[in-house]
Order: sequence, then C-alpha cells, then structure tokens
Amino acid sequence: MIDLKKVRIFLFLASLALVVNCSKDSNIPDPDPNGIDKSGNLLATGDSANDMLANDTFTKLLIEVAYVTGFRPTTEAMNNLEGLIRERTFKQDIQIAYRELPSPNEVDLSLQEIADLESENRTAYNEGATLAIYIYFADAPSEDDDPEAGTVTVGAVYRNTSMVIHESTVRKLFSQSSQVTLADVETAALTHEFGHLLGLVDLGTTPVNDHEDPTAQHHCDVLGCLMRAELDFGSGMMGILNSRISKEIGAVPGLDPECILDLQQNGGR
Repeated sequence: MIDLKKVRIFLFLASLALVVNCSKDSNIPDPDPNGIDKSGNLLATGDSANDMLANDTFTKLLIEVAYVTGFRPTTEAMNNLEGLIRERTFKQDIQIAYRELPSPNEVDLSLQEIADLESENRTAYNEGATLAIYIYFADAPSEDDDPEAGTVTVGAVYRNTSMVIHESTVRKLFSQSSQVTLADVETAALTHEFGHLLGLVDLGTTPVNDHEDPTAQHHCDVLGCLMRAELDFGSGMMGILNSRISKEIGAVPGLDPECILDLQQNGGR
C-alpha cells in the first residue's frame, strides 16, 4: 500500500530542491546595449552575501521593488525587511524605490520567465558604492505549485540580488486565516528569501557549525528559525505563523543563533 504521507513529503522536498537549484541555472542575458554594467547583478544566489553584510565595497543599499498593479506590498512588511537588514548587516544607507508594472498576463510563472521579466523591467544595478537589489511582486503563482500537496511557493531567489514574491499566493494564504495579517505573511516571505540572499544556509555564507537540514538543502535544522524550509511553502508557513500567534510570541520567527553566527563570520552583525 502506498503511504500518501510519504509521497507528499517527497513532493515537498522535490519542489524545494527545484526552487533552490533553479537559482543557479537562469540564463544570463547578453551585455546591455545601453552600456549598463549588469555583470555584478547576474551572479549565483549568495555570491553577494559579504557585499550585503559588510560595508567594505558597497556602503549604500538600493532596493528596487517592482510590483504588478494592485499587488504592492504593505509598508509594514517593507519596514520589517529594512529592520532585518539594519539589524544583521552594516548597511545604514538604505533606499527603497517602488515601480509599478503592468501584469504579464500569465496563469503561472517559471523562474526563467521571472528572470526574463526582470531583464525587461529592472532599472537599478550596482553602481559605484551602491549595491542594488531587485524584488518582484508577482500577480501569478509559481508554475511548480501543487495546491493539493500543500506546496504553494510564496517566494524564491534566483540570482545574487534578485528575488520574487508571489504576492497573489501570499494574499490567498492571508485570506485563509483569521489571526495572521497580510503584513505577517509578506514579512515571513521577504525576510526568509532575503536570508538566502545573505547566503543562508551554506549558500554563500559558510556555516560556522553544521546546522543545514539534511532533508532540505540550504535550510536550517534548528526549530523556530526563520530559515526553516517550511517558510518557503504555504501550508508550512501558515502553520508556523498561526502557531506562534496562538503562543503570543509574534507571528514571524527570527534567525536562530547559528544563522546569526554565520552572518557575523561573513561580515555581518
């Protein structure tokens, strides 16, 4: 007899591996005809971890938030992301620039399609002492979603300074809970994915001690940590957020001591 629980776990882990591995495989476009040097923003996930954490090469952080009309993130969630950055990196000069975009009118999106949309719409790239990050808030879910198995993807990283938040999925999850706010779900998605950009776990920032989940590559095995694999997917995320609210400990988890130690050894706070 087939154990359906084991099958669902396998599908979850297979989807997780796909999200992480695709970040290494996005096609790199040809040099920009307008002479903009994009090379520093077309690297693998985690390659700019030290540049984000320390203040040696780049002293300013510019976050370009591109969102489809009607899917702009909450101010609270963006403030929470900025708070994490100030708390765990040495960046203090942080600017967030918003850019409204039309819908690509897709039923779902692959990471390659998201990368192609970035190539068409991104305007902020590394320049001088400014390190640029691009966050796309999509109006379509991931093509890898499997709602029946509970593996709907809330966000993903796919290059060293690029991430996507599937805002349409985030809002569907929010609508299913009477306790969790939209800002809670957005904050969990944003800060978890930004943790990957900072090189967690063993994704550009080398662990001081082994704490990588053996069943979920590049995620933390410490209970209660922001970098747990469950935060990548809808059912796992909502379970964590609801549980924390019921315990009155704050909806969104923070980084555990092991992840913080890793960031500190790579130039962070």
